[in-house]
Amino acid sequence: MPKARAVLFDFGDTLFGRAGAHRAIVEAAAGLGVEVDETTARNLWAEIQARARTPEELAKGRDLSPEAHRACWTALYSRLDVVVAGLGADLYELEIDPLGWEPFPDAGATLVALRTAGVPVGVVSDTGWDIRPVFAAHGLAHLVGTFALSCEHGVAKPATRLFEAACDGLGVAPAETLMVGDNPLTDGGAVEAGLTAYILPPALDSEARGLEAVLRLVDVDVDSARRPN
Repeated sequence: MPKARAVLFDFGDTLFGRAGAHRAIVEAAAGLGVEVDETTARNLWAEIQARARTPEELAKGRDLSPEAHRACWTALYSRLDVVVAGLGADLYELEIDPLGWEPFPDAGATLVALRTAGVPVGVVSDTGWDIRPVFAAHGLAHLVGTFALSCEHGVAKPATRLFEAACDGLGVAPAETLMVGDNPLTDGGAVEAGLTAYILPPALDSEARGLEAVLRLVDVDVDSARRPN
């Protein structure tokens, strides 16, 4: 591919993961006075997240408005109410809490390396709530030049409009922009908009996301992402 002049990132499971992942179930249940073992929590978490990524769930339009997002994710997390009443509602509140998310270990360094190299960065996300406070809470907001959020544009990925809006926000052409995400069904829509798409493998808890590969694709010094900021 030609050298990209700009990079767009997905938000969830690309730059950020849900804080604690399945352990959030253990902690939230403990707060309600119920003990949940790690294996049960891990299985419930995997079940919910897998269901959330199915075409049937994505077709519900949960990321087109805050109301739809709350309704759909509350229904998904209600699976946890078999453990203790109210657990699903608690998990949803964590879903929309800026501190309920944490950057993957290599996310911050990658964004800094791109900024230092003069490569503009945008975020394209299917979300029913404003994720900008998440970046602000972790000191990363200044590294993102534009956000294209589904709930603000009334359309979700893979619709080309979101990718085009992000490119417009950065002042770059789609043909010279790389989209990085974790879902080929949604993030792969960037190709229809004329971008190049790079799909990451599934995220594993809080391990590094392998974002150094993005720096190589845009010819940015990988070692710069390994130095202390």
